[in-house]
Amino acid sequence: MTSIVFMGTPEFSAPILESLIENGYDVKAVMTQPDRMVGRKRILTQSPVKQVAVKHDIEVLQPEKLSGSDEMAKVIAMAPDFLVTAAFGQFLPTKLLESAKIGAINVHGSLLPKYRGGAPIQYAIMNGEQETGITIIYMVKQMDAGNIISRRAIKIENNDDTGSMFEKLSLLGKELLLETLPKLIDGTSESTPQNEDKVTFSPTIKPEEEALDFSKKANEIDWKIRSLRPVPGAYAILKGKRTKIWDVTVLDKKTVLSAGKVVEVAKKSLEIACGDGTVLAINSLQPDGKSKQTIVDYLNGSGQGIKEGQQVIDV
Repeated sequence: MTSIVFMGTPEFSAPILESLIENGYDVKAVMTQPDRMVGRKRILTQSPVKQVAVKHDIEVLQPEKLSGSDEMAKVIAMAPDFLVTAAFGQFLPTKLLESAKIGAINVHGSLLPKYRGGAPIQYAIMNGEQETGITIIYMVKQMDAGNIISRRAIKIENNDDTGSMFEKLSLLGKELLLETLPKLIDGTSESTPQNEDKVTFSPTIKPEEEALDFSKKANEIDWKIRSLRPVPGAYAILKGKRTKIWDVTVLDKKTVLSAGKVVEVAKKSLEIACGDGTVLAINSLQPDGKSKQTIVDYLNGSGQGIKEGQQVIDV
């Protein structure tokens, strides 16, 4: 039976691990990030990958830092056929990569060489890409730079956000991995180097990057909102208050008003001017310290008194 040590952390990774178990692979151990405090109540929470491993009574390894750890030494001693990673969150030392008898492979959430790094799904949506996908690569010491073993694309729909694409790509990833592993096992798989001239990067989103810039076009604002949904969320300064903007509609209309001003306000709608004369309608938002609400509820509460032509969003 083919042996695997699986390494992953978020919800994206859990169905991939589950599929390996269900399809008869010998998952000898699972390595994931340490349990973290989550939410306002700071509850110590297991990663989705750990939850799957515990359910199936598989040994769980959780090094705070992988390099030089006892957990890494344990995996090296196991000498599995494969190391399989999917959004693990730490670099793997060369010594660990070389411990896999057949290969160390990574299930990456982009069409490499585009979007190497920790936030490939977010960046694909933020940049208005029409498609993204899964690439399975051999792991090397350089981040996401190994030879491509297999790759499959999927369309990004106009209403997709990072949450929905995580689910779609996780399913696509497990399907592609299950198709790829047998070819690696029997030696019929081929791989190709990545084109270094086409490499782009997707570093982890920083808190300051969550701010919306209404001098951008409406569709670019929509892309950013969806790229940061469901977490951490994108925000603007609306009526002087930090406000998360959860959902908008890009309107097929133009305005002469400057960015951040109210184009039209009614009982059920609030339209805002954006860059290049474009316009969007805010559908749901969340003022700081309050719960998420529809635009109707907002206009009946904190948004009372908003008038057309008024500068309501800082630019």
